[in-house]
Amino acid sequence: MQRRRFLQAAGGSAAMVVFGGRHWQGPTWAAEVGPQTGAAPSGEQSASGLSQGRPVVIERPFHGAVLNRRQGEQTAEGLRIAVRGWAPEGWQVRVNGQPAARNQRAFETSVVLKERETEIAAAAEGPDGQKAEDRVRVVWDRHSFPRYRVAIDDNSFFLRDIAQKQYKSLFDCFYLANLRKLHQKYGTKFVLNTYYTTGEDFNLSQFPDRYRAEWRDNANWLRLAFHAWANDPPRPYQEAPAEKVLHDFDKVTAEIKRFAGEEAYSPTTVIHFAMTRHEVFKPLYERGVRALSGYFRKNAEGRWDINYRWDDVHSEYIFTHDVWKDFNSGIVFSKVDIVMDQTPVEKIVPTLEPLTKDPNTAELMDLLTHEQYFWPFYVNYRPDMVQRVETAVRFVTERGYKPVFFHEGLLGAPVE
Repeated sequence: MQRRRFLQAAGGSAAMVVFGGRHWQGPTWAAEVGPQTGAAPSGEQSASGLSQGRPVVIERPFHGAVLNRRQGEQTAEGLRIAVRGWAPEGWQVRVNGQPAARNQRAFETSVVLKERETEIAAAAEGPDGQKAEDRVRVVWDRHSFPRYRVAIDDNSFFLRDIAQKQYKSLFDCFYLANLRKLHQKYGTKFVLNTYYTTGEDFNLSQFPDRYRAEWRDNANWLRLAFHAWANDPPRPYQEAPAEKVLHDFDKVTAEIKRFAGEEAYSPTTVIHFAMTRHEVFKPLYERGVRALSGYFRKNAEGRWDINYRWDDVHSEYIFTHDVWKDFNSGIVFSKVDIVMDQTPVEKIVPTLEPLTKDPNTAELMDLLTHEQYFWPFYVNYRPDMVQRVETAVRFVTERGYKPVFFHEGLLGAPVE
């Protein structure tokens, strides 16, 4: 693991701090302290914390970080990671009981993660006996491996098609037939995030249960999950009370289990528009939800959006690190890496390639698209949708990524 070097800035008293090749001028850092951690996700958290009543700040790792083998040094004991932060000059700092190296306001040491979750405490003591500390908690993705998942949002058309045409097999529907071909060729697994209704002409209560055996036989790679009540209105849960989300979740879940069986059911991993009040997270966790994915990117107005209403600090962290755990609810939040229906074939590999080279984004590939673009009657039909999905799946497969369901274990990796 590369260690940080402390360099005295020429011509002044400020210390230039080098973190893994990235540079910040320590005393000039001015980002606001994060709401839970005292750390801004870009590393631009500063000695400003010292003037806001927080004399000790753990800047890295971020509270709720989910860390894998690429983000530390794997040893026989566990995963060794760097711990970095700030404390007043002249104070002694101990991290989990071990002394940390000091340079002006910065401190650094390392800890070894041995458990699935670890609390890291930085305790500082001043020359006059003053004491202060900061604590963060992190998750070790102990059994991590390169993996990907494919989620398809907005599903309803194929269910209506099957129900109305009464096919002998589910796979007489061209949409599912194409997904099965991709599974047979690459081993790909698909989660189809589903609406309750397409409108007045169809809802899930009209879907027959005579395909239950076929759903069960293909449940190792094909699952159904709640997405929303309907396509419209946009952002249906952004301001909705938890009761509304849970009512719709329970209704869709019950119908999926009725006509497809428990084996084909997946707890949701993507809620329509990925915007909900936080009060719904704990009830969703109680219903089996373990992961929620969103875009976690800035919109045209420069505001973080499609992010489950997380603040700027957490949204930026997830955008740059892929994964973050909310300990209050137990849910892990992840960033969608590509929206295939919005990415032309020739841009799919250039979009994904850089992510494979960054240790903070390389381990997980979250691939997403939307059902409607597969259908010729849809106004924005993409004739090359299957090719787009195959291009992304082929890319990750050739680079050693394995297909998973995010609701299993820790985003598809074993937890024990």
